[in-house]
Amino acid sequence: MSINPSKALIALVALICMTVLLAVKAIETDQGLPIITMIVGYSVGNGMAAITGKQVDPIIKKKDPK
Repeated sequence: MSINPSKALIALVALICMTVLLAVKAIETDQGLPIITMIVGYSVGNGMAAITGKQVDPIIKKKDPK
């Protein structure tokens, strides 16, 4: 199984930031909920890929030389 703690940390920080922005009413619910849904969906999708043994791409990687 492939574990990528940096990817999980990035998703967790983004999720916490969006939740805080919603809580202090810095952004509207109709703006924040789709982003939270995307973060959770991305995390679940990568988790399922890692569990089934599929290759999981990093969030940030070097460009392939042409």
